[in-house]
Amino acid sequence: MQINIPTWLTLLRIFMIPFFILAFYLPVQWSPLCTTLIFVFASITDWFDGFLARRWKQTTRFGSFLDPVTDKVMVAMALVLVAEHFHSFLITLPAMTIIAREIIISALREWMAKIKKRKNVTVSWIGKIKTTTQMLALIALLSRPDDIVVSWIGIASLYVAAILTFLSMFQYLYAARYDLF
Repeated sequence: MQINIPTWLTLLRIFMIPFFILAFYLPVQWSPLCTTLIFVFASITDWFDGFLARRWKQTTRFGSFLDPVTDKVMVAMALVLVAEHFHSFLITLPAMTIIAREIIISALREWMAKIKKRKNVTVSWIGKIKTTTQMLALIALLSRPDDIVVSWIGIASLYVAAILTFLSMFQYLYAARYDLF
């Protein structure tokens, strides 16, 4: 198996996960900035590897498997870290909602692939908006701002992402309704 540039970018994101977690726990003043920059870099490489794979027609089965798994792991880690830091149900509730939805939709996609109907649950525009809102919320909250306005913008964005999470989940479940029941 030959690994192309988009797949290398995905592998780089996997490699960054332990450093992302380590940066979060560093007992230094610049820890939040470092954590946020790693997350921003991972988010950019996530967009970029998909763009390159489509543009250069370098999509592979391995990359198609690895990319969404890597994204979900990175986002789940970020949500857990943010929930731990803020130690508040205001953050924990949407974080749990988003993580639960990712598990449900992953299982749904696996089921649909098993019955050869994976195309019925492809990514929707709501899912793309949810992902963007979620990334912006996590960037704001990972920075652990002292500014209350930035914190509330991050929390509000996380709630918007959680609402979009529900909407997209129901959209996927509705699309698969005849194959589930």
